[in-house]
Amino acid sequence: MNFQRGRKHEEFEMNLVPLIDVLLVIIIFLVVSATFSHVSELQINLPTAEANTPDNKPLVITVDVDASGNYLVNGKAPSSATVANIAAALTAAAGSGKEPTIVINADAKTTHQSVINVMEAARVVNYTHITFATQINAGS
Repeated sequence: MNFQRGRKHEEFEMNLVPLIDVLLVIIIFLVVSATFSHVSELQINLPTAEANTPDNKPLVITVDVDASGNYLVNGKAPSSATVANIAAALTAAAGSGKEPTIVINADAKTTHQSVINVMEAARVVNYTHITFATQINAGS
């Protein structure tokens, strides 16, 4: 039985013309905005140099800082953990060497202030070459 006699069902159609128009505009925009520049590369053959290794290696002072704020300067603990005593320990470790490199080995849980104290001590004695030792996580 047809209860809707006078009504005809219209079939729904999706009009694809606007979709095609939009896609063509997008393609044209992409083609026009793309840069087709060719990056030139230089083929450079660097010269090799043979030189003797220098006999005098740069002076390296290692400063170890643990999580509780204890310091070791080249394996020796300063008398106290103040900036002045760390600076004195750095001067003693450098001896007569000029421009030593300070390597800071800080524990991951060390406070920032402990590391800043080492940097301040290096600044007090005019040692400007400071670097930090890191460890690569092999297990991750």
